[in-house]
Amino acid sequence: MSLSSLLAYFLGGYIALVITLYMLSAVVPFAGFVARSLAAYISLIICAIYGALASIILRILGREQIAQWTTGRAFKYVMALTTGVTFEIIDPKRHLETVRPAVFIGNHQTELDVLMLGCMFPKYCSVTAKKALKNVPFLGWFMSLSGTIFIDRKNAKGARDTMAGAAREIQKQKQSVFMFPEGTRSYSKEPDLLPFKKGAFHLAVQAGVPIVPVVVANYSHVLYVKVKGFVFRSGKIPVKVLDPIPTTGLKTEDVDELARSTRELMLKEIVALTQKVQNKPFAVPATRGDGVVRASGADATLS
Repeated sequence: MSLSSLLAYFLGGYIALVITLYMLSAVVPFAGFVARSLAAYISLIICAIYGALASIILRILGREQIAQWTTGRAFKYVMALTTGVTFEIIDPKRHLETVRPAVFIGNHQTELDVLMLGCMFPKYCSVTAKKALKNVPFLGWFMSLSGTIFIDRKNAKGARDTMAGAAREIQKQKQSVFMFPEGTRSYSKEPDLLPFKKGAFHLAVQAGVPIVPVVVANYSHVLYVKVKGFVFRSGKIPVKVLDPIPTTGLKTEDVDELARSTRELMLKEIVALTQKVQNKPFAVPATRGDGVVRASGADATLS
């Protein structure tokens, strides 16, 4: 049996399984969680393969800077079709189209944030990611070919060198960067933010470009994994692009206050956006300290 035949049988069986689970979800809710999870994984693999091929072609054409944008948009439409989940971008001042270069930052909730990036990602922008992802089949290949900035969190000197190189690339190529300053997913049931690491703010100050906060409403009603149940439903999740925060004239000693004030602003906006979506009140969570990580080495430098 040929490889193409095996692939056809695998895809046919996979699709049949997902459809069957979707049908069962009317009586067994957990089946819906599994169906959407399987649909999301195959969508990610298909779009990563497409992204790797598109990156090669765009590199040949000298347009590699839009590789992540075009792949993200493909993922947006594929996920809407296979899972019924999408993110609605609220950007009335068109900052995503007009502010370049910049350091875009956002709150990090779950693995579904990959889809959020697909829906909001501006042209001429790349992401940062931990170095371990470089070796992941399909996804890692695409990320490497499309200009992802990989950070080795175990190597402080290497991390600093990478960030310095990223700052130069931002200035030279007018290439924006997207980072998650929390550094990891929060998996929060209610609107909240983990303490911010300072890498994104150091990068913006070093490159002399604005920070553009992007806030996503808490979406635990769409995706949430807990001990006594698993939730993964279709839905439309709002994303709001806030006004750029200038960094012109700021120095290294200003980074702590910049990170603190930006986190405070984003937290208030996340709470307000979530209240509007879920139609119920939420208190702004109390923050211990100033909400900024005090660390040395890579942890202090990276997002």
